[in-house]
Amino acid sequence: MIQVRIAGLSLDPVSEQPVLLLVRADDPSENPRLALPIWIGHAEASAILLGLQGIEAPRPMTHDLLHDAIEALGHTVARVEITQLDSGTFYASVILHGDDRDLVLDARPSDSVALAVRAGCPIFVAEDVFAEAVVEVTEIDEEEEVEKFRDFLDHVDPSDFMS
Repeated sequence: MIQVRIAGLSLDPVSEQPVLLLVRADDPSENPRLALPIWIGHAEASAILLGLQGIEAPRPMTHDLLHDAIEALGHTVARVEITQLDSGTFYASVILHGDDRDLVLDARPSDSVALAVRAGCPIFVAEDVFAEAVVEVTEIDEEEEVEKFRDFLDHVDPSDFMS
């Protein structure tokens, strides 16, 4: 497993879908050359962004509620693992640690990362997944990407989140 960190959130200019960019945690560069892009939903991108910025909603959001429930049940979120890539779909696991046992929960990467941000736990990617899906990027300007995403959120219609 390769430990990664969030390099930024961006919007795909074609689909206008949010893209989560993960880079190796051991890459000291502010603008790493390799990133793992994962296309995610708007709601999950918002949850990740709010968590990264430490913004608390007036009422608990879904990922806050999940984090609180896990802790209330005597567990902690130990780590998140992006474990598989199958036909363009990423799979992840949330590893919970408890006094009596550890639990592994199947989850989407976007929800897993939103939870990891709140728990302050590490994020890992399977080596074969990273090797298969990594792309070369020219430069990641985190502040600019976050600002673009904030602008998108300011102008999005709530009906865009309904299926």
